Order: sequence, then C-alpha cells, then structure tokens
Amino acid sequence: MTFRTLFAAVAFLATIVSAQAQNNYQQKYSNNEILDAGHRFFGTTSRELALLVERATKQWGQPNGYILGEEAGGAITVGLRYGEGTLYTRNAGDRKIYWQGPSIGFDVGGEGARVMMLVYNLPAIETLYNRYVGISGSAYFVGGFGMTAVTWDRVVIVPIRTGVGLRLGANIGYLKFTPTATWFPL
Repeated sequence: MTFRTLFAAVAFLATIVSAQAQNNYQQKYSNNEILDAGHRFFGTTSRELALLVERATKQWGQPNGYILGEEAGGAITVGLRYGEGTLYTRNAGDRKIYWQGPSIGFDVGGEGARVMMLVYNLPAIETLYNRYVGISGSAYFVGGFGMTAVTWDRVVIVPIRTGVGLRLGANIGYLKFTPTATWFPL
C-alpha cells in the first residue's frame, strides 16, 4: 500500500467519523415525542401545550434537545429567575442543568412554574453554557401556559411555562445556563 493510498483511506475514515458526530447532534425529536414528554411532565393532556409546541416547530423546526424543569421568578421592574432541570438529548444522554438570569422592564409580581424548554441547533452540550437573550411577557393570574424564545449565536431555546402566581408585564433579559447551581444571576 502506498503512502498516497494510506493517506486517502485515513482521510476517508476521518470524514465518515466527522459526519457521524455531526449527524448525532442533528438527531431531532418529533412533535409527538415532545408532546408525550410534556404531557407526562405537566401531568395533563393540554390543548394549550399542543398549540405552543406546534407554533414553535412551525417557526424553528424540530428540536434536537429539550429541558424539563422547575423555576421561580419575581420582579418589581428589575427581576430575577432561577431554575433547574434535566437536559435530554439523543446523543449525549441526560444532563442536570441550572439556569438563572436577570431582567428589566415593566414587570411586577412573582410566579413558580414548571418549564419545558425546546432546544434548537445545539451543536454540543458545552454550547448551552452561555447567556441567551430574549424579550419576555408575562400574564399570570393563578395559572396558564406561556411561551418565549431566547437565543445566542444560532442556538434557540423556547421555554414553555405553566405556573402559578401573580405576574404582569414585559421585560428584556437573559437566561444563563450552568452545569452547577449558583445564586449569582449575572
């Protein structure tokens, strides 16, 4: 075997391995898989959840990961949000994840929520550990479903929340995802 043939064979194998690794991160979840996970998590077969998932997939396509968790937040013009949950991906398994973040705007009140976050275009788990900026609006009076979107680079995260509390307003802020819990929101 000549050096050129050996080099071509190694290059070919490297291309296959690289394509397989890239393909692993492109494994997506169907609407039915997301809805089943949401129904098990939220404990209901909600029409509102189905409509929000459908709206998100129309705009961003099929997610390649999702997070199920709980969070609490409150605001009087300046707000804070803290949460924890589990990130589910097909190729990297399940990971514990935490998030926190500040917000500022015309916002007052507080809420506790169960959250399903649809994750789009996540190339690697480490990419999640960043700040994702977005604009949010809240109208909680006892309970309800709501959806927002936060983004960084090409990754889009769509939190779908259902919670209890009393909160009304609109704000701009970010969510910072971390592998360990922290009280520092910035």
